Amino acid sequence: MIVLGLTGSIGMGKSTTARMFAEAGVPVHDSDEAVHRLYAGDAAPLIEAAFSGTVKDGTVDRTELARHVLGDAAALKKLEGIIHPLVRADANAFLERSRAAGALIAVLDIPLLFETNGRGRVDKVVVVTASPEIQRERVLVRPGMTEQKFEAILAKQVPDAEKRARADYIVDTGQGLEPARAAVQAIIADLTVGKP
Repeated sequence: MIVLGLTGSIGMGKSTTARMFAEAGVPVHDSDEAVHRLYAGDAAPLIEAAFSGTVKDGTVDRTELARHVLGDAAALKKLEGIIHPLVRADANAFLERSRAAGALIAVLDIPLLFETNGRGRVDKVVVVTASPEIQRERVLVRPGMTEQKFEAILAKQVPDAEKRARADYIVDTGQGLEPARAAVQAIIADLTVGKP
């Protein structure tokens, strides 16, 4: 089974591309979705122990947690130390299930693949991209997003040009849905050529 890492900077269309892989029958593990699940499950008591008052009714209150960690590098590192191993274990269990089900390809949707040195966890990398103009337009329409927040997020991410240079495959979502879907189909075909 080939493990495909799917990544891309904020606003590049990664979630849409992940859905295209799923629609084509490829199992996809979404790290963000795993975090949401863990915040309502295994991670909640650990986060409450580390950041008192952040869990309500057994679920992490993201707003309250943000108050504890935003702008505090040590607190953020502590949170990552709790959540990253849980997400990784969740992804590993997903890969085992996919392998057992006979999948030829499985996708790990990892927003910060390069930033967290996750390249070694995958066989090939797909980078989702779009022009800086399209990216900015997509991100700034998000609720609560400001120019300053967007710039701060970008500053923490590996630049798009560097991600593309390190990619095995690129999906440009700036050309519309159909060209992106065609790119996904081409990647799947390339990876499964000659496989039963």
